[in-house]
Amino acid sequence: MDVSQRYRNAWEGFWRETSDIPGEAMWDSAPSLTSVPHSELLLPHVDVSLPVVDLGCGNGTQTRYLSTVFARAIGVDLSHAAIEHARIADTAKVAEFEQLNLVDHDAVDALRQRIGDTNVYMRAVMHQSEPQDRPAVAAAVAGLLGVRGRAFVVELTPAAQAVLRQAAEGPEGPPEKLRRVFEHGLKPAGATDEEVPDLLRAAGLTILETGDTTLAMTENLPDGTRIDLPARWFVLAREQSAA
Repeated sequence: MDVSQRYRNAWEGFWRETSDIPGEAMWDSAPSLTSVPHSELLLPHVDVSLPVVDLGCGNGTQTRYLSTVFARAIGVDLSHAAIEHARIADTAKVAEFEQLNLVDHDAVDALRQRIGDTNVYMRAVMHQSEPQDRPAVAAAVAGLLGVRGRAFVVELTPAAQAVLRQAAEGPEGPPEKLRRVFEHGLKPAGATDEEVPDLLRAAGLTILETGDTTLAMTENLPDGTRIDLPARWFVLAREQSAA
């Protein structure tokens, strides 16, 4: 199984045209706003001696923080260009980065066989995946956990679309970082409210905790306030019968 060429090209094009300047990607927010509070929600459920895999790591900002919490941190992304950015930014070599297509079951299974049970961090991947690929993305999370791993998954809700419309309809049109998202054909907040939890359960995952949150962006609304996109988070384990 593979993603469409359109989807692959969209992400390669986006990351190829993105510099190594922190925060240039709209979602490249500081860990203090992102993986730090997310880790605090996950920690009561998790064995930090296991590795963590950051699915859809982009330029690795959150992966590098996760390396301070877990014994080993591995960032994976569909885009080769994103992985190159991540490796360049990781000057202290605290994490590992590799290209991985989450809908390629064999590739995901090979990673699982290599590292064993692992924790998973996934921020805003399913909502922008093409609809036919979302079950495979959920299955990748389940496949990596094994028996002992736990996952933190956070995804935009449809309510984020209204915030993005507000940002795009300012007097000068979409701000630069949002305009780049649209120009590359990326489609944020594409999943319905119940689609994500339904897909997670269908993949053999048990929801241990869930709640509402926002994902902080590095771009602002026309009035100058930061764009915070409505989202929902999940702490997950694999069902014992499915492990």
